[in-house]
Amino acid sequence: FDTVHHLIERCKDGAKGYKTASEDIEDKDLKDLFRKYAVQRDSMITELQDQLHKMGQTDDESSSIEGTVHRAWIDLKSALTSRDRKRVLEECERGEDYAVKAYKEALDKNLPGDLKPIVEQQYKDVKSAHDHIRSLRDQAREA
Repeated sequence: FDTVHHLIERCKDGAKGYKTASEDIEDKDLKDLFRKYAVQRDSMITELQDQLHKMGQTDDESSSIEGTVHRAWIDLKSALTSRDRKRVLEECERGEDYAVKAYKEALDKNLPGDLKPIVEQQYKDVKSAHDHIRSLRDQAREA
């Protein structure tokens, strides 16, 4: 269950980070993208919570206490203030690194039947978000 809780925490961090980013960024393309990823993370949270529920567990609603991840998204705040597209993307990518890592670790564990395909699909979604953010960051670096 800890594994699922951990993934939920990472998704909450991401949802919160992307939501903040979408509200504060001026670039229209990123605003839409971040909004999309925030919604995606929210639905991933719901999916994971449903699975926990089926296993007779509930997700404690409190948000993440893991300092490192929280800090990754705090740095996002200052990047947004600086209006620096490249920095914003770098911070989002850093947040995504944590999520990708959490999913990789989860997939190494012995997940119960119904949970495995869900975690595998979510891992693909997180990985693709991560890679997309990274390619945008690379373009911003070249610009």
